[in-house]
Amino acid sequence: MLRIVLFLILIALAAAGGAWVADQHGELVLTWGGLRATTTFSGFVLGLGIFAAATVLLWSIVTMIWRTPGRLRRRRHEKRHARGRHAITHGLLAIGHGDTALARRHAAAARRHAPNDPLALLLHAQSAQLDGNRDEAQRVFRAMAEREDTRLLGLRGLFIEAQRADDAVGAVMIAEEAIKLSPSSTWASHAVLGFRCARGDWSGALAILDSNLSAGQIDKPTYRRQRGVLLAARALELETMDRDVARESAMEAVKLAPTLVPAAVLAAKFESEAHQVRRAMKLVEAAWLANPHPDLADAYAHVKLGDTAWHRLQRVETLAAKTPADKPGHVEGQLAVARAAIDASEFARAREVLAPYLKDPTQRVALLMAEIERTEHGDGGRARAWTLRAVRARHDPAWTADGYVSDRWRPVSPVTGRLDAFQWQTPVASLPSDRSTTIESSAFEEAMLAAPPPKRVTAAASEAPMEPPVAAPAPAPAAQDNSPPQAKEAAKEAPEAANEAATEEPAVTPAEPADQASAPAESSPPATPVFRSRADLGKPGPAPIPAVIPIVRAPDDPGIDDEGPSDEFTEQIGTPKAQAGGWRGFWSRWGA
Repeated sequence: MLRIVLFLILIALAAAGGAWVADQHGELVLTWGGLRATTTFSGFVLGLGIFAAATVLLWSIVTMIWRTPGRLRRRRHEKRHARGRHAITHGLLAIGHGDTALARRHAAAARRHAPNDPLALLLHAQSAQLDGNRDEAQRVFRAMAEREDTRLLGLRGLFIEAQRADDAVGAVMIAEEAIKLSPSSTWASHAVLGFRCARGDWSGALAILDSNLSAGQIDKPTYRRQRGVLLAARALELETMDRDVARESAMEAVKLAPTLVPAAVLAAKFESEAHQVRRAMKLVEAAWLANPHPDLADAYAHVKLGDTAWHRLQRVETLAAKTPADKPGHVEGQLAVARAAIDASEFARAREVLAPYLKDPTQRVALLMAEIERTEHGDGGRARAWTLRAVRARHDPAWTADGYVSDRWRPVSPVTGRLDAFQWQTPVASLPSDRSTTIESSAFEEAMLAAPPPKRVTAAASEAPMEPPVAAPAPAPAAQDNSPPQAKEAAKEAPEAANEAATEEPAVTPAEPADQASAPAESSPPATPVFRSRADLGKPGPAPIPAVIPIVRAPDDPGIDDEGPSDEFTEQIGTPKAQAGGWRGFWSRWGA
């Protein structure tokens, strides 16, 4: 609207000016040398306007002709630039969906139309990487590192290529150069921090951490936690070399990260050595509430030097009572009590705390039960049964980082170099399918644990021949269609054992070996398993597949004392491989 008003005002002024010129009367005389021109005032104004318009038109034509070459050059440059941008865009898209040939073609077009474009260099390098041409990629990245605008990007590419070539020294040198150019570079600081931690340069790692805080890459809580991790790692390394520095580092680490298990354990140890028992107990309790760990329980048990095993048990029970029930590792309290009870020879107490976990034990539970059986009763058979169960039991928590399981805590992950990556957690969960495959093989363990402890026999009794123990009559034979496939396969190998294999195997508890010889081989298959000594395994004769086979060592067998065999080892032959071959399958499995 304003423009229209201004236009109308200009029209009115022009009309007023034209009317004023037309109202002027008189003549205008121009004299130049011998020439004399006479005209009216209105005619002079009209001629002056025509001359001005012609002058402007002529100047425009001359200017256009003068600027035409530059415009042509600029137009050609813009076309090349547009083609280069088009090639770069579609080349990056080709790299994104993995089309090597198309990316290479667009990279060549980008180098031809936009050779100095940083994105063209990046497209060239990435297409070479996608094509597997590492030499060409390194050459392009070096060219980018020499330019001011792409130096950091070139260093990043050279760093990646050095990592792919397993050149750790070259990679850390490139990362340190990138930190000098840009202290806020996240990838460079992360790489240098990981390399310095791997070399044990804890002072340099702490300096990098301080620069990360100054650059705003990490917040204050993260900085405190990571600094505590680095200080704990330095304290663990210097514990035996420089105890003063180690103590100072451990105390600062536990202040920055009170829930860090290694820092709490080491700080409690130093406080205990300084006879500061209450401080040591508080440090352990604070970490225990956040993350129950066996190292914390051990440090708590030995916080007071010179205590008896019974006093350590009482102290561990106090710590276990403080275990939060909502924590995934609350079972650690009961395991710590069981460990302390075993050390104090309180086996009843150890069995009591482990009883809720015996139905589905973990490896540590099974090993503790094996130690109880071996220490309390000297029962090697039950101890081996629990040890065998520990092999197939669920995993216990361990220090895990990025899929890597370590036997000890580490400050950085060996896979990614990430700081404070190790967590106390179960590395591999026990899958139901895996557990279902071990039901048949673990039946022997259940039978061994339910049976009474075996009796010791003398050397004279072990030399006597063996006969079948007296047991309850076997159940009636089942129908042939219901016989297990193992019995069918065994019938092909040993026809004498086919009738017994077709029947259901009774659950028989091994009895004491008798002094009389066993039944003759020509008689009908007995209802109870036939026991044979290890020395008779290689002799020919019918050998039905037993349900539970005790192996009694001969007197001259290594590992037997003067009083006779120390224990009996039994195993259920429950796998198809062992049953299919009869005694030969048993022989191939166990040997003699």
